[in-house]
Amino acid sequence: MVFERLKKLLAEQFVIDEDTITMETSFQEDLGADSLDIVELAMAVEEEFDIPELNEEDLPSLVTVGDLTRYISNIID
Repeated sequence: MVFERLKKLLAEQFVIDEDTITMETSFQEDLGADSLDIVELAMAVEEEFDIPELNEEDLPSLVTVGDLTRYISNIID
């Protein structure tokens, strides 16, 4: 469920087909995300999943879609 919602969000933000997004998709290498994209993504994730602000110290460890999916799952469970 988290992964499906995240795929839709990423497809909209990066204007790509959500079917191309996997758990191994890298934000920087595969999606070409820069630091501004990451900040915008963090804000969109907070809104989409109705969670508190993501910890800035955790952001560098969230390299792939799978990393972010697990991170969100741990917060909302």
